[in-house]
Amino acid sequence: MADTTTMGVRRFGRWNWTGTWTLVEREVRRFMAVWTQTLAAPLITAGLFLAVFALAIGPSRGPVMGVPFLHFLVPGILMMTVIQNAFANTSSSILVAKVQGNIVDTLMPPLSPVELVIGYVAGGIGRGLFVGVAIWVVVAVFMGIEVQHPFLALVFVILGSAFLGGLGIVAAIFANKFDQMAAITNFVVTPLSFLSGTFYSIERLPGWLQTLTHLNPVFYLIDGVRYGVIGRSDSSPWLGLVVCLASTAAVLWLCWYWFKRGYRMKP
Repeated sequence: MADTTTMGVRRFGRWNWTGTWTLVEREVRRFMAVWTQTLAAPLITAGLFLAVFALAIGPSRGPVMGVPFLHFLVPGILMMTVIQNAFANTSSSILVAKVQGNIVDTLMPPLSPVELVIGYVAGGIGRGLFVGVAIWVVVAVFMGIEVQHPFLALVFVILGSAFLGGLGIVAAIFANKFDQMAAITNFVVTPLSFLSGTFYSIERLPGWLQTLTHLNPVFYLIDGVRYGVIGRSDSSPWLGLVVCLASTAAVLWLCWYWFKRGYRMKP
């Protein structure tokens, strides 16, 4: 039988385009098949956040960063919902496959570690954009907020989805049971997203807490989207872009390394 490789080139070429696209398509179909969970539920949750703040605080709350308080809240709630859904997409896909014992169906095809990372993360980005666009359409119709820097806002949304999608892969590889994943979600992901300026400007925080917040990459994601939407932010959006790019690259490198080693994946 003839060798399927020549000078290190795989039978499918240096890049398995068909395999990578198939994995991306599978991940997209996963969340599209349960759109009530992946679209309707985030929309309702985001709407409830806005409704609760509007009813609890109302017009008594003055402007924040020179804009109405609800306008200040919208980018943070949108980004928080996007990154939570991106994390949920990749983490649930891998963990369910591990628990059910069919992760081998993903590991056996001729997909390199890079292709696996891209396939899973692309699914997380797709779900993040799916949710983000839906929320923004509703907000634009009912609140009439005009996006100040749409391209920059889109870049931060994609970076946020990639970062949390990668973090979801890391969490799913590390966890072997659903309660372990629940612990990671409750004690890592949720605090990162809630304590990052989502509902407040960090100027109101004590100095030491401001410093701690600046160590949280999610702060720069939310702050970057806020700048893209309302043109105001707590820090430089260009610094945020650098931090987000570096954080995303680091997390995706860890995903690649663990896939390459088969860490907690292979029997």
